[in-house]
Parts: sequence; C-alpha cells; structure tokens
Amino acid sequence: MPMPQPQPQLPETQGKALPDAWDYKGRPADPSKTGGWISAAMILGVEANERLTTLGIAVNLVTYLTGVMHLGNATSANTVTNFMGTSFMLCLLGGFVADTFLGRYFTIAIFTTVQAVGVTILTISTIIPSLRPPRCSATCTPATGTQLGVLYLALYTTALGTGGLKSSVSGFGSDQFDDTSKEEGSQMTRFFNWFFFFISIGSLCAVTILVYIQDNVGRQWGYGICASSIVVGLFVFVAGTKRYRFKPLVGSPLTQIAAVYVAAWRKRRLELPSDPSLLFNVDDVADPGSKKKKQELPHTKDYRFLDRAAIKNPEMSAIVTKVNKWYLSTLTDVEEVKLVLRMLPIWATTIMFWTIYAQMTTFSVSQATTMNRHIGRSFQIPAASLTVFFVGSILLTVPVYDRVIVPVAAKILHNPHGLTPLQRIGVGLVFSTMAMVTAALTEIKRLHAAKSHGLVNDPNAQIPLTVFWLIPQFFFVGSGEAFTYIGQLDFFLRECPKGMKTMSTGLFLSTLSLGFFFSSILVTIVHKVTSKRPWLADNLNQGKLYNFYWLLAVLSGLNFVAYLVFARGYVYKQKRLAEEGYELEEEGPSSHA
Repeated sequence: MPMPQPQPQLPETQGKALPDAWDYKGRPADPSKTGGWISAAMILGVEANERLTTLGIAVNLVTYLTGVMHLGNATSANTVTNFMGTSFMLCLLGGFVADTFLGRYFTIAIFTTVQAVGVTILTISTIIPSLRPPRCSATCTPATGTQLGVLYLALYTTALGTGGLKSSVSGFGSDQFDDTSKEEGSQMTRFFNWFFFFISIGSLCAVTILVYIQDNVGRQWGYGICASSIVVGLFVFVAGTKRYRFKPLVGSPLTQIAAVYVAAWRKRRLELPSDPSLLFNVDDVADPGSKKKKQELPHTKDYRFLDRAAIKNPEMSAIVTKVNKWYLSTLTDVEEVKLVLRMLPIWATTIMFWTIYAQMTTFSVSQATTMNRHIGRSFQIPAASLTVFFVGSILLTVPVYDRVIVPVAAKILHNPHGLTPLQRIGVGLVFSTMAMVTAALTEIKRLHAAKSHGLVNDPNAQIPLTVFWLIPQFFFVGSGEAFTYIGQLDFFLRECPKGMKTMSTGLFLSTLSLGFFFSSILVTIVHKVTSKRPWLADNLNQGKLYNFYWLLAVLSGLNFVAYLVFARGYVYKQKRLAEEGYELEEEGPSSHA
C-alpha cells in the first residue's frame, strides 16, 4: 500500500484540509475522514500489548532463569536488568530512525513485527525440551551455551522491537489530533490520559493474569498469549492505515547537537567576537520556502566553546540562503544545545532511582519465592505478582497527590501546581531511599525466620513468614515512581528547547536504561568482591542481601545530596529567559513513551 513521502511544501487545498498532515495517499488530510479517536484507539491497542508483553516477560523472568535455566541469583538479576536496560536504550535508536528516516507509522509497524518475532522465539524455546536444561534431581545442571544463546536471541530481539515501538507510539497517537484546533487540542489531552490508562491496564494484566498463567499453566502459554496479542495488535494497527494522519519527518535533535559540536570543533582556533550580535543567528538566514523560524534565544556566557559554531566566515554575505550545518550553526541552535547541557546534572542524579526500581523485578521477586505466599489454604500468589502492590501504589499516589498534596502545597509554597518538577523528583528520590531501608530490614527479618526454623541450607524451603512483609518496599518504590516519573517528564518537557521536544523523551528514557545497566554493574562488582562470603548467594538464606540493600540506601542518600545541590542551583528556562526580557512562545502538547 503506497505511503506518503515527506514533501517540502503542501499544495494549496480547498475546504478544511490540514496544512501539515497527509493521508495514506499523500494528499492533505481531511479532518472528517482521518485522525480522531478511531485512529487513536487503534494505536492505543498497540501500546497496551507492548506493556503487557514487556512486563509479562520482565517481572517473572528471574524465576524462570533461576528455576528452569538453573542460573545463579546474581546472573539472573543481571540478565533481567540488561534486558530492560537495552529495551529503553533502543528507544533512542527507534526515535532517531522514526524522526530521520522511516516516520512513526513504518517504525511502529516494523518494530512491532520484530517484537512479535522475538516473543515467538521465546515461546518456542519454552516448548522444545532440548532448549532448556533437565529438571533438577540430586544436582541442577545449568543451561548450556546453546540454550542461553537461543534465550538471549529471543530476549534481545524482543528488546529491539520494544525500543522501536515505544519510541513512536505515543507520538503517532498525538499526530491524530490537530493541536491548532481547540476541540482536537482538548481531545489530545484526553488521549494522553487514556494512553497512561492503557499502560496501567497492560501492567496490571501482566503482573496478575499473565504471571499466574506462566506459573500455574505453563510458560509456553503465557509467552504464547503475549505473541498472539502482539500479532492481533499489529493487524488492528495496519487495518487503520486509511484513517491515519501522517506528519513530515522532523529530523533528530541528536543531529543538531552533533552538528553544533562538530562546527565548534572545526573552528576551535578562531577567536570569538567580543559582541555576541556578530555571531550567526536565525535572522541571518533567508529561506522563504522554509517553515516558521525558531524562536530566537538570548546569548549566555556559559559553555563559550560552543559559541564558535556560530562564527560566520567574514567573506559570507549578510543574509545567507544556504547553510552547511556541520560548519555553521545559528546562535539559537547553540543556545538550545546549552539548554540541554544545563539539564545534565539533574538528568544524572535521577538515574539512581531507576537502579533501585530494578530491584523490584529481581531480588525482591527472589525474596518472595522463599516466603509464605498463600492466601487461605489453596491459593498461592505467584512471586512476581507481588509487583501488583507496586502498580497499585502508583495508582493510589496519583489521585492522593492531586486531591490532597497539591492543595496543601499550593498554600504553603504559593505554587498553584503544588510541587515544582524538581521538588516532585526529590520526593521520589527520598521514597526510593526509604524503600531500600525497609527492604534491608525485611531481609534481616526473613533471614532470622530461616535460621530459627533451621532452613538456612534449604534454598527451596518455604520460610514461615508471610510475603506481605515485602509490601512496604514495593509501596515506597511505586509511590516514588509516581513522583519521579511525572516529575522527570514535566521537567524535561518544560526545559527542552521547543525545536528539540523529542529530546525530552530521549533524556527520560535514557535515565531508565542507565539505571538498569548501573544495577547490572553494581551486582557484578558486589558479587565479585564478596565472592568468599557472598552477599548475593544463589541460596538467599546463606547470603547477605540486606547488605546490598544497605549499600543501595547509602548510594541513594549520597545521590540525593548531590541532587539537592544541582536542583538548588538550577534556574528554570522560563525564569532565565524572562530575566533577559524574552517571552516563551506558546507550545502545544507533547508526548512521551
């Protein structure tokens, strides 16, 4: 089916055709026949399936690796965090491909197919006996290199599909609404509410229904349901092709950042003019066929090295019609890159939260497998389903914040929105530290129960201690995510330059990715350093997992102190520009994965 190609300029149209969107044949989009809620609903289905699949695999993967593949606790934890970290990191690749080459529609269609292939391979690996080690008898035989190779092929193919899909699905959904229309603009806001609702629904189904099926019916059925749902979602998505609105490629903000650095490096030996007005800027470009120019930003004195990117060749005319961006950048482009650089200290100090978050899908699940998970005499909660308390605390914290905290904070802080984005992130960081403190105390209690009942040497024994002792650590991390997640999104969206809005999603997703990867690095280091008396033993009853939690609590506390220093010194973009006499232009809604 032919798809629209980016065009430099739309032909003149009659009626109410949209000036910046096309239908599937490349014609100006008719609002009455394209976009709107029908199109958005088909896209929401793809996101629900993505979340169902990703969490359906991740939250229960550690029990599969330890119980079926017979890997150690540390190795299993690293496998899970590397899988999740790669999924989020590949979102950056997917966003670059969508913005620069394929567009969001093709990116979603292609990477959803890739995800379906990955989950299908994973399903097959649970069906064929030769692709997993034999059951434990007197000893347990770990998975072979071939068996692990097939497993890793399935996981990282799935991660590739997840990354590409997640990078574009919310943005393509927002493309179905015209933000210049008052009616559709309000519909777009509701779309994002529904988008996060579908994320929550997918998460709840994953940690309850899917995990139960995996543990009690069979992994092949659980993963098979994931694969089938992805395929169904893909067919529904493609079926809506004729109704979608397509936007032109906008280019990746990473290209702009790279171009500014390259241009500055190439002119590193040139002397900067004493008057910043002599630097090349948006008003020096004459391009009548181009879209609306960027809002000009004032010159700032920090990161002066980058200003060299805007040094104009004296032989150039006053008005330039064509620019090589790898040699000459506008001063506004340079200042936009500076805005991103100023956010990096805040960005770096939010990574630690997601390292603690990673423990909820690894060692916390391992703890749960050793504890009493029965409700009544017959029903036993799957270990990975404890994350339902994590999801529940998120859903509880959001309305409490809106109904209780915002009115109180508004009166105390004289801020109608309650807490600022940086304050919300700070609250989340405090909660994450409290989570590790409670996790360490709970682990000490769990080990005491194991010792008092003589179960230290039996890794498969059920300790007579209810699994609900783990709820506080899930609650604190879940509530912390409600503050940190929304605070990060709000902060990056506000502070990213208008011309680099997709960068806000990239900055946010990279903190998740690096948080998971840092967890893997930390686990590897701790496991090697404590190898003689392991903290992270394969038999948790013989380990000192509580020391690992104490270490995370200390690191989180130190990280919070650093965050406070950077947050207190940070000046919001709007305030900085107001001090220079500039007023921000109106910005439409943006989207995040």
